[in-house]
Amino acid sequence: MRLTNYLLPTLKESPADAEIASHKLMLRAGMIRKVAAGIYTYLPLGLRSVRKVEQIVREEMDRAGALELLMPMVVPAELWQESERWEQYGKELLRLRDRKDTEFCLSPTHEEVITDVVRGTVRSYRQLPLNLYQIQGKFRDEIRPRFGLMRGREFIMKDAYSFDLDDAGADSSYEKMYQAYQNIFKRCGLEFRAVEADTGNIGGSSSHEFMVLADSGEDAIVSCDCCDYAANVEKAQIRLARQEEPQPQGEIAQVATPGKKTIAEVAQFLGLPESRLIKTLLVRTDAGEQLAVLLRGDRDLNEIKLCRFLDCVEVEMVDEANVVKMTGAPSGFAGPVGLDCRIIADHEVRTMVDCVVGANIKDSHCSGVNPGRDFEVEQYVDLRQAQTGDGCPRCAGTLQSWRGIEVGHVFKLGTKYSQALGATVLDRNGKDVALVMGCYGIGIGRTVAAAIEQNHDDNGIIFPMAIAPFQVLITLLNPKDQQVVKAGEELYNQLLQAGIEVLLDDRDERPGSKFKDADLIGIPIRVTVGNKALKDDQFEIQLRAVGERQMMPTDETAPWLIAEVNRQLVR
Repeated sequence: MRLTNYLLPTLKESPADAEIASHKLMLRAGMIRKVAAGIYTYLPLGLRSVRKVEQIVREEMDRAGALELLMPMVVPAELWQESERWEQYGKELLRLRDRKDTEFCLSPTHEEVITDVVRGTVRSYRQLPLNLYQIQGKFRDEIRPRFGLMRGREFIMKDAYSFDLDDAGADSSYEKMYQAYQNIFKRCGLEFRAVEADTGNIGGSSSHEFMVLADSGEDAIVSCDCCDYAANVEKAQIRLARQEEPQPQGEIAQVATPGKKTIAEVAQFLGLPESRLIKTLLVRTDAGEQLAVLLRGDRDLNEIKLCRFLDCVEVEMVDEANVVKMTGAPSGFAGPVGLDCRIIADHEVRTMVDCVVGANIKDSHCSGVNPGRDFEVEQYVDLRQAQTGDGCPRCAGTLQSWRGIEVGHVFKLGTKYSQALGATVLDRNGKDVALVMGCYGIGIGRTVAAAIEQNHDDNGIIFPMAIAPFQVLITLLNPKDQQVVKAGEELYNQLLQAGIEVLLDDRDERPGSKFKDADLIGIPIRVTVGNKALKDDQFEIQLRAVGERQMMPTDETAPWLIAEVNRQLVR
């Protein structure tokens, strides 16, 4: 492809509304353009990378035995009403009516549609296992679309759905998809972790998220430094440390802490580490129960763990009026001593000694407080957010913290949708049984954006070879010089004949401008063709990821480039 015939509208400056690296660079590199909030046009350069990811996904899905189909984006409300998600899903589901006043939605996910397809076409266990997938545009009406393709409203997604006769078959299908996802993200050239995750509003028994590691990631994850355990912090378990019987040394004493409400303020005022304080959180469940939750002062509450323990959907902090009713003091001074409500605590609290807690009196705390002696806890459970240094729940290793960008998610759905929509088959004994399902999603455009978040520098994108829009960029320093043009054209044609994807920068622009664009768009290998090097019968070659330049004889360049492209491709 010649740049003089290509649409590549690069920008020198980042648009004001672009906040993260991938959003800025995709706009500046001429990959996308905004149409409306969270809705983008993929320009030629961006679409090439998207298609690369799609191709890798197709190859690995097909290799795993999945079959491609295409479902409609506009879906009748009655299907979602059958699954009872029409009322549950919330405002992210964009609802609309046709001219006959029939209700539809722009489907953000296709569990209902695929289950409807299968219930009408599959009747016997002999037709199983079955795995169907599509690559299609979807729409979720995000309340705050941001970060370009990372959190858009319209997006391209691969979603697959497996159907099995029983749990054993479903486990096998899940494992095949898990391995296919490992292959996909390895081939995309990404550093990632597969982490245990919460199932969210999709439902199901278990799930894994595939996270591209990047400092800008919205999700916090942990992984073990010894084994393959990894989990989203919302799901992460922590190895319970050896419990030793605490040996209190002091007695309770009330300490004045005027105006000191936060853990950090109190710890600094008393000259103690935050780990010597007990954090007392007063929470209210969606069922109306009010209770106290205790954590070590330097720990954060994991609300998902708490909700799972309390068997509720959500919890919220008790409002100021009820804080006063429960403790007799304003917020910031709550403590477990003398508190007349249910108290649960994280495991770490059990072995804390001579701690500081709120005194349930304004501007006061209590020191020398000990669990068991000075207050009773109904139950100790794992309630804290995992962090670096915690013990791995699977081995003797230690957890490390990372930031991650979710690009894929696999779920074991069970029979949630098959039972709701009546998707059954006859088993070997002629009995109707509900199909056991799994679902598996990959954000295609999001994967490209995540790759850029992980692979960029101050000058622009550094694409992994597998998903780069082009593999080699040939830059002609002076396209009016016949010797330069001839040498560049010969190399260009040699590479094309060998199946290498080449972009030829034949524009009549200053060399500095061409080099800036080359760094910005991030093609993995750049070949510079100029008069000075040609006098010595050489080309200049630069690997974008390394930055170092090397000179190479013209007759050796094409074979070297072909070998290097293939070397960088992850098979």
